[in-house]
Amino acid sequence: MSDPLLRELDHYVVLEPGSDERILSAAETCRWLQDHLDTLGEPPGDLAGLADAEARALRLLDTACELELAPGFTIQWFAVRLEPPGSLS
Repeated sequence: MSDPLLRELDHYVVLEPGSDERILSAAETCRWLQDHLDTLGEPPGDLAGLADAEARALRLLDTACELELAPGFTIQWFAVRLEPPGSLS
């Protein structure tokens, strides 16, 4: 079971081979994962029973932090907490 505190995080650092790291909102990260899942011919076995790419992306956000799309090509995402400006005193 995933940590319920992770669901409270609103941003993720996403990593793709050959690209700079990016910080995305939770909604943007879900769409980013959906786009990558759509490129797979078939979803990974543990995600195959879920209704659609959105459900699969949400499951990945709750249970994983990486997905191998092809041999040697793995994407990763990590939840981060962004502090409001001026909160570090």
